[in-house]
Amino acid sequence: MLKGRHLLSPQDLSPEEIIAVLDKADELKWKLRRGESHELLKGKTLGMIFAKPSTRTRVSFETAMTQLGGHAIYMGMGDLQLGRGETIADTSRTLSRYVDAVMARLFKHEDIVELARNSSVPVVNGLTDLLHPCQALADLQTIREKKGRLKGLKLAWVGDGNNVCNSLLLGCTLVGMNISSACPKGYEPSAEIVEQARKNAKRSGAKLEIINDPKKAVAGADVIYTDVFVSMGQEAEREQRMKDFKGYQVNADLLKHAKKDVIFMHCLPAHRGEEVAAEVIDGPHSVVFDQAENRLHAQKAVLAMVM
Repeated sequence: MLKGRHLLSPQDLSPEEIIAVLDKADELKWKLRRGESHELLKGKTLGMIFAKPSTRTRVSFETAMTQLGGHAIYMGMGDLQLGRGETIADTSRTLSRYVDAVMARLFKHEDIVELARNSSVPVVNGLTDLLHPCQALADLQTIREKKGRLKGLKLAWVGDGNNVCNSLLLGCTLVGMNISSACPKGYEPSAEIVEQARKNAKRSGAKLEIINDPKKAVAGADVIYTDVFVSMGQEAEREQRMKDFKGYQVNADLLKHAKKDVIFMHCLPAHRGEEVAAEVIDGPHSVVFDQAENRLHAQKAVLAMVM
């Protein structure tokens, strides 16, 4: 179904393909738990490009390839000629001759588009400043596990309209989930992404809301999701951001406005006392570590399906 295809955005998948990835992720998760061999990528190699460091992305992709019977090669910017003037196109063409797929974690989204344009093997987006599709797939897998379905549920995003928010706007509206995003003025998600999500919502029947009021966003929510207020590379903006995000913390008071059985999600790393109160992330509503685990399973599904 996805063999030979790139995954740069949730929008690269149809609603049916998203469900197929989630089904494969569930299957591989249970095979692992039962100790059943699932070496679907024996002899295959994944090249992993990291322009920015990561705990979850590196470990989950590397472990995924090992469990699938393949091999992963880590390449930091110090390991590549990119920093010394080789073009992205030339790097991509060269890597295509060595590996069976490339996963890249980059800053600019246009760089991964350029990488994919010149690659003869599948390119998977491990994160860019615009999108984080593998995170969104793992999130949808987690929600479906916890709630038994996706269509008709409501996810409330509270905080910065960042790459994870953008990915969830696309992913949720593709599969018919309602999404309400509450961000401070000036921190709303990408207008281009919102426009695409509105088109998705029209087709799937999902409701989409971009607002500034967290309490309104979480009203009747099945899922509340947040992320750090200060992401990697934004440290210089920290003081201003902490002022701008005042009132956007996910705490016990905010949870009262959602459904009683609401689940709390966070893509991690988390800063307790900033975007989320410890009582929430370490409390009974939190599924953040199930969610982190599902990065492994969702990514295994993606790799097995594109290679």
